[in-house]
Amino acid sequence: MQFTVHAAKTHLSKLIDAALAGEEVVIAKGSKPAVKLVPIPEQHFQIGLLKGSLAGPEPDLLAPMPDDELELWEGGR
Repeated sequence: MQFTVHAAKTHLSKLIDAALAGEEVVIAKGSKPAVKLVPIPEQHFQIGLLKGSLAGPEPDLLAPMPDDELELWEGGR
């Protein structure tokens, strides 16, 4: 379905619902199509996705840093 900019401003909520329902919504400037409303796909983030699939020991991120490495971080050489 195609709408003018004026009609799109008036019925924006309905056009968003239509796009979310899978309909193609085009907004035109005059008679020339300008933009298409498309839904943003949901992204799922899963914590621990790779747990158990990586080989090797886990680093102890809370262990104290060796003195020589700490000196490098603090600007020493």
